[in-house]
Amino acid sequence: MNIGKKKSLAIRTLKVGKERIVFLKPRLDEIKEAITKQDIRDLQKEGAIIVKDIKGRKKVEKINKRSTGNIRKKVNKRKKEYVIMTRKLRRYVLEMKKQGELSQEEWKDIRKKIRNRIFRSKAHLKAYIVQRNKFSTSSSSKGLSRTRGLRK
Repeated sequence: MNIGKKKSLAIRTLKVGKERIVFLKPRLDEIKEAITKQDIRDLQKEGAIIVKDIKGRKKVEKINKRSTGNIRKKVNKRKKEYVIMTRKLRRYVLEMKKQGELSQEEWKDIRKKIRNRIFRSKAHLKAYIVQRNKFSTSSSSKGLSRTRGLRK
């Protein structure tokens, strides 16, 4: 029987490369009689077939350390969040202006505040507008001007 066939059977059975399998010469007769994968496994346990260790150095995976110059990912995320929030708030304020709930001056003022990131969310903007409207209605009834008393 050809030993090459037995070696290929051992390669498939033990799941190692061709160079790592060694047959002991005094036990070649037993190896030639091996037919099944289980026979090959038994011969390895008995010591007739030896599997060599892997040669060479192990591959070390590269660790991605973030240095001071490589913090771009966070910035892009912040910018993305800013763009999403700004567009949402501007769309809402424009709708309010079209419905006549905001004047031109109020609209411009709120847009500047949106650009300066004063509002954390749409709910925060709505609360600000409600508070502003309460203030403007209560101050106008007392005879005060609209711009007076607001923080700038």
